[in-house]
Amino acid sequence: MLYNPSAAKPAREKLYGLLGELPDRNTPIHAELIWEKNCPDYRLQKLRLSLNGIEDTFAYVTLPHCAKPPYPVIVFNHSHGGNFTIGKEEYICGREYMYPIPYAQSLSQAGFAAIAIDHWCFGERNYGMTQVETFELMLWQGRVLWGMMVYDSIRTVDYLLTRPDMDSNRIGTLGMSMGSTMAWWLSALDERIRVCADICCMTDYQALIDDKGLERHGVYYFVPSLLKYFQTADINAFIAPRPHLSVNGRFDPLTPEAGLHKVDTALREVYQSFGVPSRWRMSIYETAHQELLEAREEVIAFLKQYL
Repeated sequence: MLYNPSAAKPAREKLYGLLGELPDRNTPIHAELIWEKNCPDYRLQKLRLSLNGIEDTFAYVTLPHCAKPPYPVIVFNHSHGGNFTIGKEEYICGREYMYPIPYAQSLSQAGFAAIAIDHWCFGERNYGMTQVETFELMLWQGRVLWGMMVYDSIRTVDYLLTRPDMDSNRIGTLGMSMGSTMAWWLSALDERIRVCADICCMTDYQALIDDKGLERHGVYYFVPSLLKYFQTADINAFIAPRPHLSVNGRFDPLTPEAGLHKVDTALREVYQSFGVPSRWRMSIYETAHQELLEAREEVIAFLKQYL
């Protein structure tokens, strides 16, 4: 499919429609400040957010000491990693496969505000049913787990636009692993995202199938009928001509290298057609599923350049 400007709106609506029966986009959003405190590089707020009318989530918001509002703001998407107790804590505390300095510190020192929510089944939403059980129940209900997660991310952007301390014209998103996939899905579906940076999960679906690697991804990853209409490059083409950085590891089993080159080639053509080839960049580091210092520096520099 790839990007066809005249067909972009209906194609984007088709992609959104594959995400199952989603709550009304006009569902009221309620935000409750639970507490806030000063940290060395930022002021930290903890919020309870009602985004979907079904289940509340919790969020961290960081406001950098080195900048003044309205802030450029990043939607930080946490990873999976097989640990459902972490969720948004990854933003504050980091993970074993990420560069040791947490993104809360890196983004704040660069002058960005940010928000990180707990997605379904993670962090303070890790109660009741397992992720597999949640996935199965939602299918029975006509819902898709990934769809509900993407919906919450889009509503998180809606929430940011209610805050006068956030610059609605300078919203970016980033994440690693599951958070990487969320970053490019969110950017593809929500044009209010001005810059996308994804780390270690630009997985070409067909390359993953060819590599017999479907079980390497959790059940959240799978959307019914997706491959009838879209491949990975098709979804990412919706982000063009907005700036997009994809950072990957050559030896990452979640992203077979042949698929990385396939996506890169396709998106180079898309961005070239817009006359902005420098706004798409794929970097492949000599590592597996790991964020290196060089990758962190590249992500922060890319965000600063375009936000």
